[in-house]
Formats: sequence, C-alpha cells, structure tokens
Amino acid sequence: MSAHWYINATAVTAMPRPKTIHDFFGFPPELFDVRYDAPGLPELAEEVSDVVAPTWVGSDVDSWGIDHGTWSVLVHAFPMADIPVVQLAINATKPMDYHLELGAKLAPLRDAGVLILGSGNIVHNLAGMEPCRQHDGFDWARRFDDAAKELILDDPAKAPQLAGHRDFGTAVPTPDHFIPMLYLAGLAGAGSGATDVLVDGYAYGSLSMTSYLLDGDAPPPARRLRTPMRRTGGCPISTQSRPTSRPRGFGCQPRDRVPSGCH
Repeated sequence: MSAHWYINATAVTAMPRPKTIHDFFGFPPELFDVRYDAPGLPELAEEVSDVVAPTWVGSDVDSWGIDHGTWSVLVHAFPMADIPVVQLAINATKPMDYHLELGAKLAPLRDAGVLILGSGNIVHNLAGMEPCRQHDGFDWARRFDDAAKELILDDPAKAPQLAGHRDFGTAVPTPDHFIPMLYLAGLAGAGSGATDVLVDGYAYGSLSMTSYLLDGDAPPPARRLRTPMRRTGGCPISTQSRPTSRPRGFGCQPRDRVPSGCH
C-alpha cells in the first residue's frame, strides 16, 4: 500500500511487467532516471481478490505500475528488483474502518509468504514544514504521533479512532499518507503478530518518520533509526509486515486523483 495510488476504487495491479512511475516533481534528475523493473504477479492479484471476498477488488492491467511511494523503499530493501511487486490501491471513497478491515482480511497472504508493506506518513503536513526543524517535530505532531503509537502498539483495532484526536486535522490534512498504517493495524488486530517501532523521529516539524514492524525483530529504542527526511523523491515506510518465509510478492498502494503526496 503506497500513499500514491489513491483512487476511487479498490484495485490491484495485475500486469506481468509493471512500469516505474515517477509521480513527483522538483527533484534532482537522477531520481527521474531510476527504474525499478521488478516483475508483477498477476496470480497474486487473483489471490488478493479471493482472500478479501466479498469485498470487490478490480484488476489494473495497464494504467498504474510501481510508483515512487513503493520503489523509493524497495530500491534500497531489494535492489536487485527480483521479487514480484503487486500494489493495492487506497480507495479514497471508503471510511477508515474499511481499510482496517481490509488489512485484517489480508492476513492469510502473510501466512503464504507475502511481504505486506505500507508506505506513507502518520503525520504528513507539507504546508507546515520548516527547514529550521530538520530533525524535530512540532508539539502537535508529537502529540498525534504519540497517540498513534500508543494505539498501534497496544490496541491496533482502535486506530481509526485517531480521526477524533484534536490534532488530526493538522497532522492529517489529507488521508492518503495516513491510511497505509490502517492496513498494518488491521493485520495486527487480526492476530498476525506483535507490533514494534522500527524507525522513530520527525522531520521539518510537520512530518513523522515513525515506522512499524509486525512480527519481526525490531532494534531496541537506543538503536532505532532516527531518519530525517531527505530529498529522495519518496516517502518513508509507514508500516512493514514480515512474512513467515521468503516473500513471493508485495502488497502495496499509491495515489492518483486526490491531491497530496510527497511533492
């Protein structure tokens, strides 16, 4: 799930050779030269549709591909691009609970060896960025991120309740970057394993870099990465879900028609 395929439908990429999408502007030309030529896995798209039934999932065979919310992570995690990638679109018309429940329904895929990733930011307010706060967060950003952390670690099924937090409107001016976290929360609430913090920290006041790992070996707090946002053309991982064996593919999502994103 990437914040950058945010459309008015629930769909998965189902092409054998997804294209690399450079859905950003204003970054160095080297980023526009990046290609992540991982294969697709049409049969996994069919499995996604089966495991989430009766929820309808469309198959995209030619319109999308691998957007920068996905490849900016995978190019570092799996630089050989030899593991198939399938993206799951974020349906912009659905409420928070829908995404939580859909995430829970994906749990059987993890048991079958699929690595499920969510890419976005729990706090993502680009208009509020201040260069002087390169490694720091505003008080409102810290409050909201701390509240999200408490729920994700202790009671993930209640993650949609964050929409009622007093800082939600400032921390989440548009929901596209927030929603990928709900898929991790859904998996965790379905009993897919314990959740822990993988990466911690803030950037430019209004961005949370907090990342989570489900059912894996996260480093202790003193050794967690504290990663400032750099101009890499992508967003940091919001959630990770470790499979029980070598992954056969990825479940990811990006953005399309509704404004916002890492621009």
